[in-house]
Amino acid sequence: MKRRKSLKIMALGALTPGMGMLSPLSETVRLVEKTTSLHFRSDWEKWPDMDWAGPEYWANRLQDWKIQAGKAVCQVSGSNRTLHCLTTQVQPTPGNLEIAVELTPAKNLPVADENYFGIRIGIKGKFDDYRSAAVHGKGIDIGVTTSGKLKIADQLFSLDKSLLADHVKLQIVVADHFQHQVILTSEEGSHQEFPIPQDLISPEKLAGNVALVSSVQKSDEGEIEIPSCTFSRWSISGSKLVSSSEHEYGPVCFAQYTIHKGILKLTGQLAPIEKNPDHHVTLQMKIDGNWADMGQSTIDPLSRTVHFRHEHWDHTEQIPYRLKVTLPLREEHRSYYYEGSITPIPENKQTVKAAVFSCNCDYGFPDAEVPEYVNHHQPDLAFFVGDQFYEGTGGFGIQQSPVDKAALDYLRKWMMFGWSYRNIYRHIPCAIIPDDHDVYHGNIWGEAGKAADISKGWGAPAQDSGGYKMEPRWVNMVQKCQTSHLPDPYDPTPVKNGIEVYYTDWTFGGVSFAILEDRKWKSAPKHVLPEEADIWNGWIRNPAFDIKKHRVKNAKLLGERQLAFLEHWAGDWSGGVKMKALVSQTIFNTVSTLPAEAMDDSVVPKLEIPTLAEYVTGDTINGDMDSNGWPQEGRDKAIEKIRKCFAFHIAGDQHLASFTQYGVDEYGDSGFAFAGPALNNIWPRRWWPPVTDPRKHSPETPLYTGNYEDGFGNKMTVKAVANPRKTGMEPSIVYDRATGYGIITFDKKSRTITTECWPKYVDPQTSPNGQYLGWPITVKQEDNYGRKAVAYLPKIKVNGMNNPVLELIRESTGECVYTLPLKGNGFTPKVFNKEKFTIRVKDSETGIVRVKNGIKAGNSPKGTIMLS
Repeated sequence: MKRRKSLKIMALGALTPGMGMLSPLSETVRLVEKTTSLHFRSDWEKWPDMDWAGPEYWANRLQDWKIQAGKAVCQVSGSNRTLHCLTTQVQPTPGNLEIAVELTPAKNLPVADENYFGIRIGIKGKFDDYRSAAVHGKGIDIGVTTSGKLKIADQLFSLDKSLLADHVKLQIVVADHFQHQVILTSEEGSHQEFPIPQDLISPEKLAGNVALVSSVQKSDEGEIEIPSCTFSRWSISGSKLVSSSEHEYGPVCFAQYTIHKGILKLTGQLAPIEKNPDHHVTLQMKIDGNWADMGQSTIDPLSRTVHFRHEHWDHTEQIPYRLKVTLPLREEHRSYYYEGSITPIPENKQTVKAAVFSCNCDYGFPDAEVPEYVNHHQPDLAFFVGDQFYEGTGGFGIQQSPVDKAALDYLRKWMMFGWSYRNIYRHIPCAIIPDDHDVYHGNIWGEAGKAADISKGWGAPAQDSGGYKMEPRWVNMVQKCQTSHLPDPYDPTPVKNGIEVYYTDWTFGGVSFAILEDRKWKSAPKHVLPEEADIWNGWIRNPAFDIKKHRVKNAKLLGERQLAFLEHWAGDWSGGVKMKALVSQTIFNTVSTLPAEAMDDSVVPKLEIPTLAEYVTGDTINGDMDSNGWPQEGRDKAIEKIRKCFAFHIAGDQHLASFTQYGVDEYGDSGFAFAGPALNNIWPRRWWPPVTDPRKHSPETPLYTGNYEDGFGNKMTVKAVANPRKTGMEPSIVYDRATGYGIITFDKKSRTITTECWPKYVDPQTSPNGQYLGWPITVKQEDNYGRKAVAYLPKIKVNGMNNPVLELIRESTGECVYTLPLKGNGFTPKVFNKEKFTIRVKDSETGIVRVKNGIKAGNSPKGTIMLS
C-alpha cells in the first residue's frame, strides 16, 4: 500500500510545542525566542457526527458544515464557505502567531486557480466585533488550489509535483524579527519556500478573526451538493492572541418566555444537535440558592427548539433559570448552559413598560448598542413584531428546498437575530411574531394558508397569487421557533394545508395585549380587484384606477376568526386588567409617500435622504396593499372592534416610525397607533405629503402632521413621523434611515400611554432628550375611542366593588358600544345616539354584576346613578 504524503505550508516564526511537525525546520525557525502564548485546538475527534461544527465556531452557511468521522466537512462545493473560530482572535500587536490545519480536498473537483482550500486570516467586519467579522468579515486567504498551486492573497505560486498530495497540512507561522515566508514541507522532508510580503502580515493586517475557507466557484450547474474539503486538527497559538470562552454560541443559543394567567411557557433555541443519541435538555430553576430540575424536553427535529410549560406559576421574586444540555461525546458527557431569569409580573407597579422592535436586516449586525441602550430603560417586557431578519441576512440569499436544508438556512438567520438581541429578553418576557420576510416573502397575502403558485417565479408573481411560497412544514417550523412560547392560541384550529395559528391574548401586569396574525387570512389584491387595476406585488399600476372607489366587500383582512377573537377580547377584563393594547405586524393605514412618477415602491432604497431642515417636494400619498390600510372594509371592522375597549395599537413593518390616530367616519374618531422604527432599515419609506409652502417647514413645526387620507381613502391624523435624515454618521445605511426602537409606558394609575421613539445611535443615558422629533407623546386611555359624543348618560357611581368594569349596551340593537375599567368609582358615559342604554358593571375579581336598564341619553350629563 502506497503511503500518502502530508504537506505543510508555513510562514517562518515561533513554533508551539505539540503541533505535530513532520520534519525538522530550518535553523532560523529554531532560533525564534519563546514567548507566552495562548493555544486553541479543535477537538472534533471527540464529537459524534452532527450538522453543526460546535459551540466554538460560526459556519457560513450553517447547512454547509458538519462534523463527520471526527473532522469538519464542508459539504457543498460553493464559493466563500467559511468556518470561523469564535473564541480566539488575533490582536494588532507585535508577537508570534501559528495557525495549522490538516485538509483533504474532495476528488474530481473542477481544476482552477480560483478553487482553493485553506485558512483566512486578518478577518475584519464592518464593526469592531468578532460577530461582525464572523458573518461579514473579509481577510487574507492562504491555501492550496485545485490546480496545484499555493495561493497567498492574490498571488499564486507553482508547487513541485513531489509536494502535491491528497492530504495536506497547512501551517502559517508569523514571528517578529524574521523574514516572513511560506515553507512547504512534505512528510519525506522535501520542501519549497516562498516569501510573504511584509504588508500582508503586519500587525494591523493580521488582526481579527481566523477561519477555515473552502471556495469552489460555481459550475454551469450552479453549486454542487457534494463535499468539497475535510478539515481536522485545527490549531491557533501565539502571543498575539486573545481568547474568551464567552464567545461560544450554542448548543443553547437563546430562550424566550411569557407568563399569562399563572402559566409560564418557555422556548429554548438550540443548534442542530438533535441527532446526537441520548442527549438531554433540562430546565433548571434556582430555588433557595440551589438549582432544581423542572423538567426535561426533547428537541424538535426541524425547528431545533425545546418547550417547557409550568402552570400555577406564582413566584413573586426573580427566579434564575438555566437550560442545561448534556451531550454524549465519544469519551465523555459534556454539559452546556444558557442562563436567564424569570422576572416577577409587575402587578403592584404603577407602570408597565414595553420595548418595541421590528424590521431587522443585517446592515448593523451585531447591533451591539441596541441591547445596551434598551436595557437602560429597564423595560418590563419586549415585543418583536416581525421581520426578525431578511432573506439576505448573513449573505448567500435563501435555500428554498429540500426542507431539512431550508430549515438550517432559516436557523442561521434566526441565530443571528438571537446573537444580537438575546440580552434584551434574557431576563424579561417577550412576544415575537413572524412577518413576511421571516417566511421568505417580500409581501404575503396568506389567504387562510393556501399554497402560493411558484410556477412562474419566486417573487411578485408568486406573492400576488396569494398563500405561502414555502412548504407548510417549514412555515410551521418558523412559527414554532418564534411563537411557541406565547400564551395558548385563542382557537388552535390550523388553516389550510395544516399551517398552525398563534393569535392570542397576553395579560401582563394589568395590561392585556391582543396578538394578531395580520397576514394569514388576508386576501391577495389580484384576486378581488378588477383586472384593469393591473396589480403587481400588491401595487396598482394603472394610474387611471381609483382604489378609493373600490371598497371591496368580500376582501378579507383579519378574517372572521380573528374578528371574533377581537370581539371576545374587547369585552374580557378578567385578571385585574386595566388597559389594553393590540399588537400586530403592521398598522391600519398607509403612512407613505412616493415620487409622483413612481408606479410602486421599488424606487425606495435609491431615494435621496434629505437633511434635517429640508422638506421633500414632488411626492404623492400612495396606497401599498401590503399595509393594513387595505382592504378598507376590513380595516374599518378591525378598528371598530379595538376601539370598543379603548385599545392602543402597537405595530412595526412600515420601516417608518409614525404616531397616528385612526378615523373611520371622521378624523380622530378611533384610537392611536404607534408603528415603531426599523432596527435596520432595508426599505427607508418616507412621509412627505404635498404642502402649499414647504418653506414654512421646520423640524420644530413639521408640515407633514395633521389630518390626511391615505392612498385608500382612510382617514388618519398624523401626530409624528421619523423620516430618514442625513446624520453625518457612518455607516450611513444604518444611521440615515431613521432606525431605532420604541418604548411604550402604560400608567395604570393615571390611565395614560406614553410612547418614546429612540434613534439607534442615541445613548439614552447621556442624551435623555435625544428622541426623534415629535416624541415622546402621551395620550389618555379614553382618547383611544375618540369618537365625538352625540349625547351623554348621567354620571355612574359605583360603590363596594374592586376593579369595576363598565359595559355600555345600546338597547335598540343589543350591541356593546364599549367597555372600560373605571378609574375610581365614577364615570360619565358618552354615547353616540340619543336612545336608551343599559349599564352593566362587573367586579373583575368577584364576578358580581350590577345592571341599570333604560337609561336615557341627554344633551349633557344630568344627575347621578348609584350602583351599589
